[in-house]
Amino acid sequence: MKSGIITKVAGPLVIAEGMRDANMYDVVRVSSKRLIGEIIEMHGDRASIQVYEETSGLGPGETVVSTGAPLSVELGPGLIGAIYDGIQRPLDEIMKVAGTNLKRGVDVPSLNHSKKWKFEPVAKTGDKLKAGDILGTVRETAAVLHKILVPNKINGTVKKIQAGEFTLDDPVAVIKTDDGDKEVKMFTTWPVRVGRPYKKKLSPDILLTTGQRPIDTLFPLAKGGVAAVPGPFGSGKTVVQHQLAKWAAADIIVYIGCGERGNEMTDVLNEFPELKDPRTGNSLMERTVLIANTSDMPVAAREASIYTGITIAEYFRDMGYTVALMADSTSRWAEALREMSGRLEEMPGEEGYPAYLGSRLAQFYERAGRVIVNGTEDTEGALSVIGAVSPPGGDISEPVSQATLRIVKVFWGLDANLAYKRHFPAINWLTSYSLYTDQLEKWFAENAAPDFMKLRGRMMALLQDESELQEIVNLVGMDALSAPDRLKLESARSIREDYLHQNAFDPTDTYTSLTKQVLMMRAILSYYDKAREALSNGANIEMLVNIPVRERIGRYKYEPEDKIQAEFESIQAQLDAEISDVLKRSDD
Repeated sequence: MKSGIITKVAGPLVIAEGMRDANMYDVVRVSSKRLIGEIIEMHGDRASIQVYEETSGLGPGETVVSTGAPLSVELGPGLIGAIYDGIQRPLDEIMKVAGTNLKRGVDVPSLNHSKKWKFEPVAKTGDKLKAGDILGTVRETAAVLHKILVPNKINGTVKKIQAGEFTLDDPVAVIKTDDGDKEVKMFTTWPVRVGRPYKKKLSPDILLTTGQRPIDTLFPLAKGGVAAVPGPFGSGKTVVQHQLAKWAAADIIVYIGCGERGNEMTDVLNEFPELKDPRTGNSLMERTVLIANTSDMPVAAREASIYTGITIAEYFRDMGYTVALMADSTSRWAEALREMSGRLEEMPGEEGYPAYLGSRLAQFYERAGRVIVNGTEDTEGALSVIGAVSPPGGDISEPVSQATLRIVKVFWGLDANLAYKRHFPAINWLTSYSLYTDQLEKWFAENAAPDFMKLRGRMMALLQDESELQEIVNLVGMDALSAPDRLKLESARSIREDYLHQNAFDPTDTYTSLTKQVLMMRAILSYYDKAREALSNGANIEMLVNIPVRERIGRYKYEPEDKIQAEFESIQAQLDAEISDVLKRSDD
């Protein structure tokens, strides 16, 4: 064993000497309490270690022992539905061992090695397989079929494979390779700081449908894309992430609570099992992995939780699944980096954050993507990353928000003013953006409507015009506006209140299919076009603004999916009749 002696303890940072045989990023056990740590700097035989547990009571002279291996996670059946801390220790198992007061140095295996899983082979004896090919499957939950893959760097012929019930430590197959026979078990380990390999990265040109109108229509996220959700306290970040976890077109959800307040994380742990999965009708936990790393847990573990989460997400991506990862919030992780950087006495960057903040964030986000995974067949998998950012006071000019915005392609800016007005989701349509819209244009034309981007562009233009006209109204009042401008304001209000406002707690409005989104846009724009034409023919603006059909257009979002087409046609007929009536009355 490679061991050394502690010379200094500064919060989560421990300095140890005599560690010449250890390597960067090795996991170490610190003191007789066997606290888990990771070497983050080496100078000769002097190692700087970030400790992932509370260091109070440690002192110079105690021993540090290196395990000789980097910080790794166990990947195999049993991940789904689990709740882990930042270094992949299952919280329910720790509770059985240590009770409700977590003790330090508790060592619990990440996966249950005594439980038996039913393994059903897909490969046969004599098959030639490559790393990434499917050996067999395990039905983990009703929603997830866990695929057991040939481990990385193993290529050869299946010598033996058997069906039956096995624990994770039992070999399920033997593969004959050039380096001899290799036994394959149902689990594997993987270093968290190393991205899992794949064959090829694909262009992000397929929509990750979410059923959330402001997102799908105005600021879409592509499968394998990266998005940031910055917003001040109370602006609805958590509800947005819950909605995405529940409704996004993803097979697996990985939720990382990184440094959030304990009560917020408790809400997530209580609510996720209660959330109904719309696909199966069972609990959403049947396709979710939760990583809980609250703000009162040691600061250093926040960094581990981010890497642990994305490695688990990559593992499911390699099975050919679409995975959505929620990181809430990357700001807390950045604060942990700032604290460790200060303890290491590094030259600080802006606002005390380390100079390498941007590159650390980029290393995390660039592990997302839609890819062709390893294996003989060209199977496609996708990993989309949605990172919440919590800028102090909602000020996105601070370094973490700015570094994130330089990396991500979608920005859903949550606005405190909208939240105070009870307009949810509080995504500000004037400051948010998506850089995937051009790449998704063809997809929308083929899967939603040929003129989808044109409808979207017209709605954005009306919202932009409204913002300019609102300034005039604020200065000189509504009477100063011409009739066409007044109509623009009214149509934009309809877009805001009827289309962009979406009730997450209403059983019908919580999810809107793309077909319904297109019909809703057509209904609102159809009113604007017909009213504008009527105005040019001398219609009275007051009458046009107050026609009864407008209330039906507003209520259309509460229409069940099976009745949307009939209701749309009925609205169009009523609209034509009422506009004609207004023209007649105006002539009189």
